[in-house]
Amino acid sequence: MQPHLNRIQTFLAVVECGSFTRAAECLFISKAVASIHVKTLEEALNVPLLIRNTRGIALTEAGKEFYQDFKAIFDNIQNAFDHVAERHHSLAGRLRITSTAEFGEKFLLPLISQFCTLHPQLEVSYFADSALNDLITERIDLAIRLGTLNNSSLKSRRLASYNIKLVASPSWLKQNPIIKPSNLNKANWIANSNLQHPTQWELKHPTHPTLNIRGKAKYTSNTSSAIRSLVISGLGVAVLPEWIVNDDLASGDLVALFPEYQLPRQDVTVIFPNNTQLQRKSRVFIDYLLETLTM
Repeated sequence: MQPHLNRIQTFLAVVECGSFTRAAECLFISKAVASIHVKTLEEALNVPLLIRNTRGIALTEAGKEFYQDFKAIFDNIQNAFDHVAERHHSLAGRLRITSTAEFGEKFLLPLISQFCTLHPQLEVSYFADSALNDLITERIDLAIRLGTLNNSSLKSRRLASYNIKLVASPSWLKQNPIIKPSNLNKANWIANSNLQHPTQWELKHPTHPTLNIRGKAKYTSNTSSAIRSLVISGLGVAVLPEWIVNDDLASGDLVALFPEYQLPRQDVTVIFPNNTQLQRKSRVFIDYLLETLTM
């Protein structure tokens, strides 16, 4: 049985990553070794587990059953490790975390550093990424995202919230006067492609009726830093986190449009796969963020 454990682990990784190449990279083995592992496993079982073709791989019926059975077994093994660590008040293993680069640099990475000091046996991998990829395929434990996201099929928990600002550059406003909020509907927008409705906003006023803006995106990007640069260069209007544009507003590089109106506060959310039990190291880190994250 012992020789098959590594082969089973390779098979699980191939299924979760969707290819032998990506599975081999995650396991730090060669693609050839990964292929041999799965082939040897199929020969031992005398049944095909995977269908290989030019479009990728697919599970056979036997492969589906094998994956489900052993995925549960390996999850239980990991949980057993976590329970032992919990009894001895220490975290171990590797925690894979992703967030946008801007949020990571300003808020998350300092907290990760503090967390690692508290749990020196824990290994942490951090990835700066704005896209909400398949967490299972990417082998990510926790993804921290900002605003209202497109994908609602994952489990999530709200960590905090922050203010956003509607901004443009003085040079652009000189060429494209925005006299009243309704002018925003025809303005050139620079939109965040990660958000569900990046050019649709509700503007609230203390005494005036609420206004609904339905702009049209002329330019898009998936990072706030790129959007900020495009706005400063004079391409149009955008909505950005207050903590990203505060210095630009103070220096005059950007102008806040209709500051008497309030935009809805945006959530900071931690997202995790919904097909596996949340491991203790992830739970502890989420609790730590809830206690320490301030914006």
